[in-house]
Amino acid sequence: MIKQYETVFIATPVLSDSQMKEAVAKYTKFITDNGGEIVYEEDWGLKALAYPIQHKTSGFYYLVEFKAEPEFIANLETQYHRDERILRWLTVSLDKNAVAYAQRRRENKAAKAAAPKAEVAEENVESNVEEA
Repeated sequence: MIKQYETVFIATPVLSDSQMKEAVAKYTKFITDNGGEIVYEEDWGLKALAYPIQHKTSGFYYLVEFKAEPEFIANLETQYHRDERILRWLTVSLDKNAVAYAQRRRENKAAKAAAPKAEVAEENVESNVEEA
């Protein structure tokens, strides 16, 4: 039975931008190659850690929401454990309420991202009208 999961991992802050993208691509490809389906991805960027991990005080956070078989999670977490670029990770199973909440959160984020562009376009139109 396929379930929906959310995994967040923290990568070491010493990675370059291209190395971080390579690490993300590795895990998204691992999910899809093993019968999983990526629902959503979000790069949270470089953030301070609550406490030092391996003498590091910050890390790159990345969220992946996906659907997969429950047996797959152990394989994914084994991959995280073997990768020295990954400091910490957390994978949780989403129940129907959490799936609905995640969907609303994505829609709100998309609406907020689109709203400033619409406001800027309206301001440009208004300033052009005033100039004429």
